[in-house]
Amino acid sequence: MDETGSKSMDLSQVRSEIDRVDSDILRLFIERMELAERAAQAKQAAGLPLQNRAREREILTRAYEAARERGMGIYAHRLFTSLIELSRAYQSDILAGSQQSAVRSLIERSLKPAEIVFPRAGRIAVQGIEGSHSQKAAEKLFPLGNVVFFKTFAGVFDAVTKGFCSHGVVPAENSTNGSVRAVFDLLRTRGCYVVRSTTVQIRHALLTKPGADPSEITTIYSHEQALGQCSRFLDSLGGKVRAIPCENTAVAARMVAESGDPHAAAISSAHCAEIYGLEVARSDIGDSDNNYTRFFCVSHEPVIYAGSDRTCIVAGADNKPGALYNILQRLAAREIDMTKLESIPVPGSDFEYNFIIELGASVRDEGVMSLLEELERDCPVFDFLGCYADE
Repeated sequence: MDETGSKSMDLSQVRSEIDRVDSDILRLFIERMELAERAAQAKQAAGLPLQNRAREREILTRAYEAARERGMGIYAHRLFTSLIELSRAYQSDILAGSQQSAVRSLIERSLKPAEIVFPRAGRIAVQGIEGSHSQKAAEKLFPLGNVVFFKTFAGVFDAVTKGFCSHGVVPAENSTNGSVRAVFDLLRTRGCYVVRSTTVQIRHALLTKPGADPSEITTIYSHEQALGQCSRFLDSLGGKVRAIPCENTAVAARMVAESGDPHAAAISSAHCAEIYGLEVARSDIGDSDNNYTRFFCVSHEPVIYAGSDRTCIVAGADNKPGALYNILQRLAAREIDMTKLESIPVPGSDFEYNFIIELGASVRDEGVMSLLEELERDCPVFDFLGCYADE
C-alpha cells in the first residue's frame, strides 16, 4: 500500500511539474506571437513578404540540432514547424485587409446580402441530350428553368461566358470514379465560377431494343465513366461484348434506339428507356448502390449567396518533400475543415501536381479570407473556383 501511495505521489508530482512547464510554455507562446505581430508590422512597413524560407529553415535546423542528442530532434522539428505556421497564420490575420489582394477584391464584390437569393429560372446550359443526368440536376436546381443542350462541356462553358445562358450545370465528381478533370480545367481557363452544387443518385440499367434477346447483345454503348461504374457487370459477360464509349449515357440510349442493330444495347437510365422507346433488360447494374454524382452550377460571375458554406480552390505546390503538408498545415492552424483533396497532374510536367481543395467553410468564416490570401501569395498556382451551398 505504501508503495502504491508512493507511486501515486510521484505521478502527482510529475503532473504538477508538467502543469508548471505548460504555464511557462503558454506564457512564452503568447510572448512569441506578440513578437510575430511586431515582425509582421515591420515587414509590411519595409515591403517584405511575410514568409522568409531561409529564416524558417534556420530556426528548424537549430531546434532539431539542440534536441537531437536527447533523441527528440524530430519532435522539436515538428513543434517549431507548427509554431512557425501558427505565427504566419496570426500575421496573415493581423494584416488581412490592409493590402487589397486579388482574391479579396474578387470575393468582396461577389458577396450578396440575404435578400438576394439563388435564382430558380433562366436559360440553363447542360451537356448531352434529353434524359441526361445533367438535365436532371439542372431541373433540380432550376425548376422554372429552360434547359438547353450542348454536345461538349466546352460548349456549356462557352454558352455561359458569352451570355447565351445564365448558368451551366456540369458533373464535377462521382462517388465511384472521382473528379471530372475536364470540368475543373474549364473552370480555371474559361473564367467561370461555382455558385451552387447538388447531388444526383446514379442508377444504371441495360437498355435494349424492344423484343431483343439480352443474351445476344454484342455491343454496349455508354459514357466512359458509366462503363467504369459498371465494370463488374461488363466483366460478367465474359469478354463477348464490346464496350464503346460515347458522349453521354442519354446519347447512348438514343444511338441504340435509332440503330437497326438488335444486338446493340446501352448503359443508361430507366428514364431514358421511356424517352427513347427502349426496354430495361437489366436494372441496377452498377458496381455500387452508393453511386452519386455531384454537379456544379457555374456562372460567369463569382456570385456568393448567403448560406454558402463550401469554398473550392486549386492550389499548386513546389515539387519537393513537405510542400503539400505546408498547405494543409495552414488549414490546421486555423481549424478549417477540408472536405475534398485531389491531385491533378500539371500537363507537360515531370510528376508535378496541383491540388483541388474544397473547404467545408464559407469565405465569411473567420480565418478563411486570410488563408486564401496567404495561399494566393505563396503558391505557384492559385485559383479561386467559388463559394457555394450544396443542395
